[in-house]
Amino acid sequence: MKIELNMLSRRKFISQSALAAGSFLVTPSLAGAADVFASARKLTILHTNDTHSRIYPFPMDGSNNQGLGGVAPRSELIKIIRNKEDNVLLFDAGDIFQGTPYFNIFKGEPEIKSMTGMAYHAATIGNHDFDAGLQVLRDQLDRHASFPMIICNYDFTGTPMEGKTIPYKIFKKNGLKIGVTGVGIELEGLVASNLIESTKYLNPISRANEVASELKRQNCDLIVCLSHLGYKYSYNKVSDVILAKESENIDLIIGGHTHTFLEKPDVIKNKKNEDVLINQVGWAGIQLGRLDFIFEKNRKKSLSTSSSILVTKKYEI
Repeated sequence: MKIELNMLSRRKFISQSALAAGSFLVTPSLAGAADVFASARKLTILHTNDTHSRIYPFPMDGSNNQGLGGVAPRSELIKIIRNKEDNVLLFDAGDIFQGTPYFNIFKGEPEIKSMTGMAYHAATIGNHDFDAGLQVLRDQLDRHASFPMIICNYDFTGTPMEGKTIPYKIFKKNGLKIGVTGVGIELEGLVASNLIESTKYLNPISRANEVASELKRQNCDLIVCLSHLGYKYSYNKVSDVILAKESENIDLIIGGHTHTFLEKPDVIKNKKNEDVLINQVGWAGIQLGRLDFIFEKNRKKSLSTSSSILVTKKYEI
């Protein structure tokens, strides 16, 4: 499958967008009188997708992307934000591997090491993360990953990746419970069968809803899905937009696969007529996504600001 790259001008890369604080409000489940905060709390979610082995910035060759991306500038940007904010989570939506000679030579080692160095909290699996085979993926995770691979719709039973993924994880930040799950794209016709081995693809919508229901039962304040389904398609194919429409408890979808540069999160109504946010920040680590949520005393949540920050040596935070 050939992916069309949705490229933006450098001017649009730098632009930052904000959503009104009231644009995304979710009424929490009924709780006891003690289930409230003494004061409002802020949570910052940072995210990437489809970084594709972009270890160093694009070369200074006159192209639209020259000087953009790269592990060191991204790491410095994340450090600056963490120094300013108390509650930060960092996620990736897959396709960590493939795209530069570093992957061809080192088979994912520098990519996973760098994510561990940047203290990613979790990632999901993209189709290109299969490109060196499941044993290589497992070896790199075993040796170098300090973060979990979260995915609920790939069954790796009987493969080298058996037991190396989890369907969800709950992160706790300043009294908040953030439930995270992940879904991946159908692999048949996209990845060679010898690389997939006996991996079973499960319906991402039904599996995500099952897991999100469990996270809701565990009283998560925010439910996030790391998705490598793709933002949307012009034909009948499962996408983030379709997942959002068919979901019930997911609050935020952090997407990948289609290399889509969203200037601001898309807002989709789910089956309960509640808002689901979708965000994606292109490819190659050119942008870092940032979403700032406010949780009020009554545990209602709102997205206060969103921005797509250009990853370069000069930052505007």
